[in-house]
Amino acid sequence: MIQVEGLVKRFTSNGSIVEALGGLDFEVPDNQFLAVVGPSGCGKSTLLMIIAGLTSPTAGRVFIDGKQITGPHTELGIVFQNHVLLDWLTTLENVLFQTDMRRLPRSVYEPRARDLLRMVSLEGFENRRPYELSGGMKQRASICRALLHDPPLLLMDEPFGALDALTRDQLCIDLEKIWLKGRKTVIFVTHSVAEAVQLADRVIVMTPRPGRIYRDLTIDLPRPRYSESLGKPEYQALVDQIKRYFMEQGVLHV
Repeated sequence: MIQVEGLVKRFTSNGSIVEALGGLDFEVPDNQFLAVVGPSGCGKSTLLMIIAGLTSPTAGRVFIDGKQITGPHTELGIVFQNHVLLDWLTTLENVLFQTDMRRLPRSVYEPRARDLLRMVSLEGFENRRPYELSGGMKQRASICRALLHDPPLLLMDEPFGALDALTRDQLCIDLEKIWLKGRKTVIFVTHSVAEAVQLADRVIVMTPRPGRIYRDLTIDLPRPRYSESLGKPEYQALVDQIKRYFMEQGVLHV
């Protein structure tokens, strides 16, 4: 589905040039769950914004379904670290906000919105406003909003980064259930190695800035990967292997 060719991104900051991405080449096939891990500042979020067409690369190209991305790409869903819910709307109205932006018939999409909320255990909270929801509930609602129009591609930029450990664990379980049901193509940016191994079919390990691909690792673990499977040696071996990659780069120190 996605082809990234020679991707470079440079910014100008206080008169100096900062190279965020130092040349990326990779492909993502249909229905793959790809996780991208790397140290802060290595260009992970910038990569997502370029794929979405919200930021232009300095050099290189991105193709989605064979078409080069030269501006905002609408056939996708994006989930940010912050839920970005609108305070004056209810949970259901926030999910359905996509219909207003895309000029879609709200009556057609409301049953899907309610089904998505049910899948993430938000049934009964449809009429609550964001200030009445916990952080995890807000992020569940933002995932439902991104999925409302049934996009083939989902971009997720550290969606669980601001949450406590138990809530993150639950949202990982919820996200895998949703993905197993629809098998969308996902690019999931995270700082958590354990989270990446739990969720992904494949993990790209980035170098410090300028971000390049240091390793590209297949995660061949059976699904679903709920708590009973996460204590197995195969899972821990993959987590340890990725952490060793960061030690080799000097990102982690013993």
